[in-house]
Amino acid sequence: MATTRQVKLGAFIHGVGGHIAGWRHPLAQTDASIDFGFYTSQAQKAEGGKFDFVFIADGLFINEKSIPHFLNRFEPLTILSALAAVTSRVGLVGTVSTSYSEPFTVSRQLSSLDHISGGRAGWNVVTSPLEGSALNYSKSIEEHPDHAKRYRIATEYLEVAKGLWDSWEDDAFVRDKETGVFFDPNKMHTLNHKGEFFSVQGPLNIGRSRQGQPVIFQAGASEAGKSFAATWADAIFTGHLTLSDAKQFYEDVKNRAAAAGRNPDEVIIMPGIAPIIGRTEEEAEQKYQELANLVSIDQALAYLGRYYDHHDFSVYELDAPFPDLGDVGRNSFQSTTDRIKRDAQKDNLTLRQVALQETTPRPLFMGTPETVANLVQEWFVERGADGFIVSSSIPYALNDFIDLVVPILQERGVFRTEYEADTLRGNLGLSIPANRYAAKTNQALV
Repeated sequence: MATTRQVKLGAFIHGVGGHIAGWRHPLAQTDASIDFGFYTSQAQKAEGGKFDFVFIADGLFINEKSIPHFLNRFEPLTILSALAAVTSRVGLVGTVSTSYSEPFTVSRQLSSLDHISGGRAGWNVVTSPLEGSALNYSKSIEEHPDHAKRYRIATEYLEVAKGLWDSWEDDAFVRDKETGVFFDPNKMHTLNHKGEFFSVQGPLNIGRSRQGQPVIFQAGASEAGKSFAATWADAIFTGHLTLSDAKQFYEDVKNRAAAAGRNPDEVIIMPGIAPIIGRTEEEAEQKYQELANLVSIDQALAYLGRYYDHHDFSVYELDAPFPDLGDVGRNSFQSTTDRIKRDAQKDNLTLRQVALQETTPRPLFMGTPETVANLVQEWFVERGADGFIVSSSIPYALNDFIDLVVPILQERGVFRTEYEADTLRGNLGLSIPANRYAAKTNQALV
């Protein structure tokens, strides 16, 4: 593993984007969310920029108020398997829910992606906060698990997945034509898991990959989310508006990881950023205003409502103080909804102000290439981040970051000029997890 700490970078490939009106931008490709050529160009651009990985997000519930990209997009593991064939070094990370899937199937799919890509797969573990997801999986709204239960399910799910990924020791498949021995039965292991939520016998019908197991990513800023991430995640997606908040989160999660018996250096903290870059500060501001001006107040209210289980904000007075919502949203995006309510009360914001601000937040990482590079380096050096996941709030933002900011970071020696490895774990500087059964055998022999 590399001993010199360097910035880690991921690219968020998000079709027409996460902005509710971004698809209307004059430079936007309106069918990008279902265009394989777009995803290919973005992934290859990220690989050319020596990014650690590309990331495909997902969700399981939509309605007429959803962000346009959410309405018509690729399923992550499908598109990532296709991207594996047109890339060779960049990691391939996708979102899969633990609340609405089965661990045997998902473990097999992710391991297949890991083999197809030569050890470049990663899994962003989510618990599906939107209650409407239940309606697509033969359940009622009332059967959607609450916040605490979703994390209990996710914990057991990860236990099962990691157990299944150890079904075969690394050298289990002998494949000796002369003797007729295809595998060593002593190196095949049945899980026989029976828990609160899952009963899985195993073994998994695919072996370990070159990186041992897919890399685990997780995003969550609630107390349960942070504890879960510190216990299970190799890398953590997060979001902060100030360096001070980022440093506090960074220290908290690293300490939780150490308390869980893990090496904090192998828990990578990656805030999400949506940089807007211009040749001058004025040009960057112009790009931001161009995006913000695409949004109507009705769209902003719909966007805000998504965080609160698609709560209808149109029934409130726009220029009155942000309404008292009680517990609305507590079982969805809990840390986000708590932050919005807290900030609105602190700054005495109206509903109109909150909606527009949440729809097009002014990015901190905005300005000239030097300004953005300085911020990246500052957050990294000050231990507010180990790296960043870069999303595109406007068309070609990823290209701008790679073409204009990455060379500055490389010149300063804080970002690689060449890949260190050909697996995702290798490039992230993470150890290959030992097969639990082989480790026990080796211990017994000592």
